[in-house]
Amino acid sequence: MANVIITGCSRGIGYELARLFAEEGHQVLALSRNDGPIADLGHPNISSFPFDICNSADLEKLQSFLNKNWEAVDILINNAGKLENKPFLETSREDFESVYSVNVFGLAELTRIVIPYMPKTAHVVVISSMGGVQGSMKFPGLAAYSSSKGAVITLTELLAEEFKETGPSFNALALGAVQTEMLAEAFPGYQAPTTALEMATYIKDFALKGHKHYNGKLLQVSSSTP
Repeated sequence: MANVIITGCSRGIGYELARLFAEEGHQVLALSRNDGPIADLGHPNISSFPFDICNSADLEKLQSFLNKNWEAVDILINNAGKLENKPFLETSREDFESVYSVNVFGLAELTRIVIPYMPKTAHVVVISSMGGVQGSMKFPGLAAYSSSKGAVITLTELLAEEFKETGPSFNALALGAVQTEMLAEAFPGYQAPTTALEMATYIKDFALKGHKHYNGKLLQVSSSTP
């Protein structure tokens, strides 16, 4: 059984991921600013505490948890994300910084903390977006969000190269439309063909097995536009 860290677990894909891993017997550390929904599950295989990926004190709390409770981390799923949907001319520097603080800087800092606990066979999965894939269809209003998702795709490739001798493996999944609250923020009224549970099931299986076949790769997981 694996020790799994998942960010962004208060709703949607992250919540379903935590539940699925726990039900299979894996030990899960489910991190989100609001840990109420996960705590309400009361699952014995899930640990959680309120966690802001941009807060240095919370990052220290994560390191303390690992030192006290886990000898190793087998899977890290960087799922937490922040979205701003507004025209570019109305998107301020503060808007960009807010999105990048979660989607890029917070992700990078958390990954830096967790890597020393990860053996060569471990796997880091970065949840990106089709909006961050070069050459994919783009949509107005998502300049900060989609560009940040492009940044973490490149970061994934760089980390895979830097740690290719010692591990862990790094891969990015660029998701298409999934029926979540974040999708509703980006595309109000749009009905996605994929549920959060369906996508979480795919991501769980990929996190457990994908590193045997991929490292430093971007996989596009989308059946629709958006």
